[in-house]
Amino acid sequence: MNENQRSRHNTLSDDSNSGDSGILNERVLMLIFESINWDRHVLCSLASVCRKLRAIAKRLLWKELCVSRVPRMVSALLYGAPNGRVGGGWHAMAKLLFFCCGGDSSRHFRVNRASPGHFVKESRFSKTSGRSFLIKNCQQDLLYLSDPCEHPMGDNVDNLGVYRGVFQGFSKSMTRDCLIRRQAELEERVRCPFCGTRVWSMTRARLVPRSASRRVGSEDGRLEYFVCVNGHLHGTCWLAQLSSEEEDNDYNGEDGVRIASTDNGRLSSSESEEEVEDGASSLISMC
Repeated sequence: MNENQRSRHNTLSDDSNSGDSGILNERVLMLIFESINWDRHVLCSLASVCRKLRAIAKRLLWKELCVSRVPRMVSALLYGAPNGRVGGGWHAMAKLLFFCCGGDSSRHFRVNRASPGHFVKESRFSKTSGRSFLIKNCQQDLLYLSDPCEHPMGDNVDNLGVYRGVFQGFSKSMTRDCLIRRQAELEERVRCPFCGTRVWSMTRARLVPRSASRRVGSEDGRLEYFVCVNGHLHGTCWLAQLSSEEEDNDYNGEDGVRIASTDNGRLSSSESEEEVEDGASSLISMC
C-alpha cells in the first residue's frame, strides 16, 4: 500500500467504523475495491444490496472510484469547490464518466427511434473539446467533454453521436451567468440523465457556438445539448462520415492522460511529459 492509499484510509471516520464489521466496515470495503481495481459493476451491485451500503457508496466509494480512474480530472474539477464536493454528488459523477445516456428526440433534434444508454468500455474527456462548446464570452469556464459515442441508426442514415461533459464550478461559471441574464427557461420534459435535475437547452438559449458542430464531427445545426443546474452536459448530434485518415489526425491532435486495459484485466497508465504538463484530456478504459 503506498503513502496516498494509507492517508486515505487514515482519514476515514473512526465513528463510522466503530460498530461495523466485515462488509459494512469502510476500511474493509476500501481494501476490497482497491484489490479489484474499483470494478464499477461490483460497486453498482454492492450499492443495491441495502441502504447502509448504498449510503457508504454514495458518500465514499463512488468518489474513490472517480479518483482512481481520472485523478487529474477530478483534481481540476475540485479546484475551489467547497468541502471537496462536486455538483450532483459523486454517484452522478461516476455515472457520467462510465455511462452513455443514449439519445432520443427533443425540441430541436429528431430521431426515428430512441437509442438506449449503456456502459462504455472506453471514454475520453478533453478540456480542448470542452472549449469548443463555449461561446466567446465564456471561454474562461472549464468544461470537460467526451468524444461522441457512435450509435448506428440503420442503413442510409447517419450515425447518432451521443456525448456528455461536466463543468468545473458551474454555479459560479460564465455559462450559467449567460443563461440567467438571457432569462433562459428550464426544460419541462427533459431531465439530466446523471443527477435527475432540470436542464437548460443550449440550443434554445442560443449559446451553441459553430465550433461545437465541428468538434464532434457534425454539420451546423445538426446537434442539440443540455446543461443541468449541477453543470452536467449531455447531447446528441448526427455524425458526418469521415475517412480513416481524418479520424486518425483528429485523435492524434489531442494530448492528455491515457489509461488502458492490459491483458491481465488490470489497468495500466501511460503519460508523456507533455501530457503530464497539460492534462488536457483523459482516456478511461474499463476492464
